[in-house]
Amino acid sequence: MQEITVRIPASTSNLGPGFDCLGVALRIYNDVTVARRASRQHLHPRIVSDAADRFFKQSRRRAFPFSFSVTENIPRSRGLGSSATIRLGTLLALNRLSGNPLDRFTIFRLCAELEGHPDNAAPETFGGFTIVQGRAIVSGSRGQPNAHPAVQRFAVSPQLHFVLFVPDLEIRTSRARNVLPSKISHITAVQNCANACALTAAFVSQDYQKLRGVFADHLHQPFRTKLIPFLPGVVAAAEKAGALGAFLSGSGSTIAAVALHSFKKIAVAMTRAEKTSGCTIITHADNRGARVLPIRNSQSAIRNSDGPPT
Repeated sequence: MQEITVRIPASTSNLGPGFDCLGVALRIYNDVTVARRASRQHLHPRIVSDAADRFFKQSRRRAFPFSFSVTENIPRSRGLGSSATIRLGTLLALNRLSGNPLDRFTIFRLCAELEGHPDNAAPETFGGFTIVQGRAIVSGSRGQPNAHPAVQRFAVSPQLHFVLFVPDLEIRTSRARNVLPSKISHITAVQNCANACALTAAFVSQDYQKLRGVFADHLHQPFRTKLIPFLPGVVAAAEKAGALGAFLSGSGSTIAAVALHSFKKIAVAMTRAEKTSGCTIITHADNRGARVLPIRNSQSAIRNSDGPPT
């Protein structure tokens, strides 16, 4: 029996105006462990079995029985990419157990297709701040896959802190997407484009002071306040306490603030803003992305470590 454990970072996506295309990996981790087994008497959650089916089909390798377990530190249904960590961890572990037939970009693409959007899969796979051009999803209207996405990845300085307010409220991604309108105005699109471009320039140049005022969004956050009514108050409290900006993490319910100082003050302000029960996490970006932890082979006791992705 051979066992593989993959450590996958959480992710915060959208970053306000960068809907479905911008994301950052965070230093909060889930560990996914997959092991070959002689018996096929293992029933996996749908999220795991779907990832396994997609892997074996793409790699053209014969499927084998395996066990699955996860050590979870990332809150579920809070907009921190928890589901993507399970899918990505399963894909990477099966890939390693199969002799690495797929490259990392293909693994990312499979994860993004399973997720239905690439903005969590990209930072969790590659680490850092990521920009995805083109959505790796299947079109609901025609059933045809879109063009494969292109990914750009940039390191994030440890000077930048992420302050997360994680409410007790769970939000399913499907529910959060159902409240979005099918059409937006031309001026709204222009405003979001300008903010997303300015935000990207600030992250790429690491001139983080220029993040002030660029997290405003008109595509998804105003509509998701129906589900998360305390969002505007928490964002305003974070910015008043010294944050460069704050935004809804993914589809929520987590609200993320970015800051260069006053981290604890910001955390307290976010918690007190709307008297909503939850917890705060202060962390940094993860620039490494998903990695396979040392392999333990019960027969040979050989250990190998997977280096950081290139």
